[in-house]
Amino acid sequence: MDLTYFGHSTFQIETKGRTILVDPFFTDNPHTDVAPGAVDADVILLTHAHFDHWGDTPAIAERTGALVISNFEITGYLTQQHGHENVQPLNEGGSVNYDWGTVETTHARHTSSFPDGTYGGTPNGHILHVEGACIYNTGDTAPFAEMKWIGQDHDVDVALMPIGDCFTQGIEKAVDAVTMIDPALTVPLHYDTFPPIEVDMGDWRAAMEAEDHDTRVLDFGETIEL
Repeated sequence: MDLTYFGHSTFQIETKGRTILVDPFFTDNPHTDVAPGAVDADVILLTHAHFDHWGDTPAIAERTGALVISNFEITGYLTQQHGHENVQPLNEGGSVNYDWGTVETTHARHTSSFPDGTYGGTPNGHILHVEGACIYNTGDTAPFAEMKWIGQDHDVDVALMPIGDCFTQGIEKAVDAVTMIDPALTVPLHYDTFPPIEVDMGDWRAAMEAEDHDTRVLDFGETIEL
């Protein structure tokens, strides 16, 4: 199973012959020169409706026919406004099983609206169980108490979470979240894309090391095997 990071909060997982694309923000993403027309997807997972996560979803979904998994409001908007009917509404606490794995939706402390101002439902994170591994993408969030339960209920191998501050948790609060979840490895997201979320990655590494947490900072465009 491979994970490729495209910068900001956009990444893909390739598993069992499937490509799972998460928050496909390619157009206007300064960290990637990958064009949305060059991306394949069997499944698109969306954490919320903000422009930097909704991104190129309509164009990629139309071209690939991908199954789009997100909350009720986002999947409904995609069908009503863009005519894409291959969707799976999945609200907080719900889960669905596929031949390639399981997706469970979690809480996230954030907001959600489409670029045109339409309400985008509640923001979410996702827990994926694929190829015997547990991957938790928190989505845009700050720490919340249920993260402790998530860590107790799931043996999280990889957690992906924002650290850029301003619109999400910053480094200090992200480390608090890691402490509650207790994953084997944490990959930081949602930083250095725009001036308000620029961070010193040396500070991130030092803060994680101080709490004896393992982290891997991926280069933009880097692929790792999980």
